[in-house]
Amino acid sequence: MAAISDIVNSTRTAFNKGLSKPLNFRKQQLQGLMRYLTEKEDAIAAAIQRDLKKPRDECMVTEISIVKGECQLALNNLDDWTKPEPVKKDLANLLESAAVYRQPYGVVLVLGAWNYPFVLTLNPLIGAIAAGNCAIIKPSEISANVARHLAETLPMYLDPSCFKVVNGGIPETTELLACQFDYIFYTGNTAVGRIVMRAAAEFLTPVTLECGGKSPTYVDEDCDLSLAAARIAWGKWLNVGQTCIAPDYVLCDAKVRGEFVVELGRKLREFYGDKPQRSCDYGRIINPRHFDRVSRILEADRELVVVGGDTDSSDLFISPTVLVGVDKTSATMQEEIFGPLLPVIDVSGLEEAVEFINSRDKPLALYAFSRKQSVSRYMLSNTSSGAFCFNDCVVQNGMVTLPFGGVGASGMGSYHGWYSYDTFSHRRAVLAKKQLGTTEWLMKALRYPPYTAKKTSWFLWMLAVSPKSRTKTALGYILGMGLCFGVLSSFCYVLGRFCFSLW
Repeated sequence: MAAISDIVNSTRTAFNKGLSKPLNFRKQQLQGLMRYLTEKEDAIAAAIQRDLKKPRDECMVTEISIVKGECQLALNNLDDWTKPEPVKKDLANLLESAAVYRQPYGVVLVLGAWNYPFVLTLNPLIGAIAAGNCAIIKPSEISANVARHLAETLPMYLDPSCFKVVNGGIPETTELLACQFDYIFYTGNTAVGRIVMRAAAEFLTPVTLECGGKSPTYVDEDCDLSLAAARIAWGKWLNVGQTCIAPDYVLCDAKVRGEFVVELGRKLREFYGDKPQRSCDYGRIINPRHFDRVSRILEADRELVVVGGDTDSSDLFISPTVLVGVDKTSATMQEEIFGPLLPVIDVSGLEEAVEFINSRDKPLALYAFSRKQSVSRYMLSNTSSGAFCFNDCVVQNGMVTLPFGGVGASGMGSYHGWYSYDTFSHRRAVLAKKQLGTTEWLMKALRYPPYTAKKTSWFLWMLAVSPKSRTKTALGYILGMGLCFGVLSSFCYVLGRFCFSLW
């Protein structure tokens, strides 16, 4: 592989030549990506399965289909997204053209994650392509099979001068971060997110950080516990809990906690049988290092286990595990679990749950289950999180019309659908004026020196933003029409004089 600095420089050369900017080129690259997703579907699924032992159905639902949807959405809407956005004008600029134009940043770096190695690498790339950028993507080295697959196959479908894959570990990532990029998009843990942000600060490079954290779930006393248990179990043990927006812990009203835990155990048996290790629908921990990390947490809280708790290091297997009697000092509450352990904490009600949530870092996602809409309203009004989902979990991530992103320690910036295009676009303010004698006369009368109190008063009035009122709006409309009429009359007068002189 060429030196990383040479790869970055050649990609910047391609951008400076304007190769990635034309709308037709962007569409061609997205169409190439769609062909790739269709023609290489089996190879993509196989690479994901080799890394994470995910069932093929999960590969399709949580990775490949989401990328297809994002890509098709961009193709469907790119013509509209790239149109200039007109803005309202003040009286001083009523006859001029004012709009926001979207520009690509330039060369962007996409740092992917291992837990969903395909979708978390390709989805940001789609936004970068749609916005007209060139991009270098660095898949996670932990999901080595997906990383190798992307490096070998993407150049067959995307222009290799504009879009490149760099593989490697910490040294390669460090070398990439030492180079100047125009935008950096990172998905991963908060600790590495801080490293990325420090490196970006050296060049004042804007960043999106998709981090994570401990996403809480509240179960109210007035709740369909069977429904809540089924949806929480699906969201938590999807990909064996290795999901940044999975329910990390449950705050359960103490009056229904016993029944809720029984329902959780029942749903787990329905999903994975009595021996989850034999289930073809249950994956594995990504590697021995992460297996050991989750196992240490489990062993520290072993006496709190009421469901599961089985491990097999030779198979990287940890069973779906539920713990009760957990408090804020328990091992399961000290860091994001990112594995198949679900601690359940007793609370007296909604207010105590919200107080507990607000005492910790702002989460990437927050979930609540209740029959009462007032619970949803209270949660929305009194908490902060990247996303909030009521009576379900995780599924908000699959809705391409909603932004995905964190707040505070869980990240900054967002993407998905139009928000991806917006993230990778610089909003350029454009005001274009005409060279008209009549408007120049007005500028002399109001704007240019020598200043007078009367001039300044009129000019400030034309620029002012005042409280909205129908009278002011109507007056502005009348004055605007009068100004237009005056300009048109002047033009007609000059044209008439010119025609008369010819006659």
